[in-house]
Amino acid sequence: MPVYRDVGVVLRTHKLGESDRIVTLITQDSGKVRAVAKGVRKTSSRFGSRLEPMSHVQVQLYRGRELDIVNQVELVEIATSTRANLEATTDGLAMCEIVEQLSHDRSPSPHLYRMLVGALRQLNVHYQPLILPALQFRLLAEEGVGPCVDRCVVCGISQDLVAYDVSAGGAQCVAHRRGGTVSAEALVVIQEVLGGRIAATLGRVDTPDSVVREVVAIGRRAMEHHLERRIRSSSLFETPQLG
Repeated sequence: MPVYRDVGVVLRTHKLGESDRIVTLITQDSGKVRAVAKGVRKTSSRFGSRLEPMSHVQVQLYRGRELDIVNQVELVEIATSTRANLEATTDGLAMCEIVEQLSHDRSPSPHLYRMLVGALRQLNVHYQPLILPALQFRLLAEEGVGPCVDRCVVCGISQDLVAYDVSAGGAQCVAHRRGGTVSAEALVVIQEVLGGRIAATLGRVDTPDSVVREVVAIGRRAMEHHLERRIRSSSLFETPQLG
């Protein structure tokens, strides 16, 4: 059985038998990997605590036909601050769930790995509710379905944008509005994220809470529309949903 090493983030785990777990990781070089971690649910396990969702790890695995087998695990980073914050934890788990849905088994996706690692690091340094939607919008852009927020998706004008329609893929003007009402401030935040100015957006401390809630709601709905499923791990604190 070939042995290989990679670095990745644990996306999800579930029980297998009495003492094992199946671990799903997004790795730097191998894409999404599903592997059996034998005996990790025993108290004597050497690396059970290292294979928790959001953990950044270096692993050695035996390649199997369907499931690989975890042989060694070393921690690269652990989201200590994130795990101590309920909102940060639920947002981090949502990030992992989204990346799991967007990735494919054994198909290298280095951009997904890099973007998830970056977002989780930001979340661990300082919780900010805009980190999750920022990742969602960037991932949607990478998928080729990023929202249009600088002009009306119907007529193309850039003035009087007053609505956002998830199914249409972006903002709408007064004359063509079908989606939910959106503020100009929320559209500016999304434009900044899509334009690569995420640091400036996250560093701004005077963004009104109402605008943050709008952006969070739009990001969630846009991603769920693309995935065609709900994000189960999304924040426990529900936000208003837009059309």
